[in-house]
Amino acid sequence: MSVKLGINPLTWTNDDLPSLGGDTPLATCLTEGRQAGFAGFELGHKFPRDPELLKPILHRHQLELVSGWYSGYLLERSVADEIEAVQEHLQLLKAMGCKVMVFCEVTGCIHGDQGKPVTERPHFPAERWEEYGAKLTEFARYTQSQGIQVAYHHHMGTVIETEAEVDALMQHTGPEVGLLLDTGHMTYAGGNPVEVAKRWARRINHVHCKDIRANILKEARNRNSSFLNAVLDGAFTVPGDGCVDYPAVFKVLKDNDYQGWLVVEAEQDPSVAHPLTYATLGHNNLHAFARNAGLL
Repeated sequence: MSVKLGINPLTWTNDDLPSLGGDTPLATCLTEGRQAGFAGFELGHKFPRDPELLKPILHRHQLELVSGWYSGYLLERSVADEIEAVQEHLQLLKAMGCKVMVFCEVTGCIHGDQGKPVTERPHFPAERWEEYGAKLTEFARYTQSQGIQVAYHHHMGTVIETEAEVDALMQHTGPEVGLLLDTGHMTYAGGNPVEVAKRWARRINHVHCKDIRANILKEARNRNSSFLNAVLDGAFTVPGDGCVDYPAVFKVLKDNDYQGWLVVEAEQDPSVAHPLTYATLGHNNLHAFARNAGLL
């Protein structure tokens, strides 16, 4: 089995800042995503949450559902409460044939607050790594028993953002917990996605391919920007249009027999970055990188 290429609807319409692409209908996202060459989409806020409604929509566009974001609160909740809270989302992913769940710990997160710089994000309480790792592993063991593996999404503005925090998470969790490698978030956080991939390749079960415009990221850091303002300024772009070393990342994935999805997740202002243009560029570049690495 080779990898599959997917995209997130953030290219067209933004979940964290709904005014971006707010008037763009779901049908436009799906039609243009398929036109660009993608085989699947991740969930967005415009997708129906009923599989009986969603299945025919995706079938009509010849698309698969890749996965979908889940906001976890295991720093606040018990495992039992988290399992109860995840049921609707889990059942949707199961019904749609997904294999992974994008999980992010959002307790205290600020990435959706346009007025807060990312430097004000919460930091993980160091004394709770062992406890949290055990809870996340137990939760992931449950979802795995349902046919879905957790893919932990390190994310700017959350308690697990940096290379060191990803390392700590992996060290304190069992193999039931997979890692979603997000090349753009890791680069934004000052980490090296190639080195993270080398250390945790056997745990990587999902990949978000977001590139970084280094000059705009530098300016965002200098101005102590919020995550959303960095998005609006154009810090993120599609693979091959920024500074991330995708050939090196994909070589590590190939060497470790990665067989999951490669997903373009590059939030930009759709009124500035024409969605179909960037979706097509992202697909073509991603396809070329994956083919050259032997992933396709």
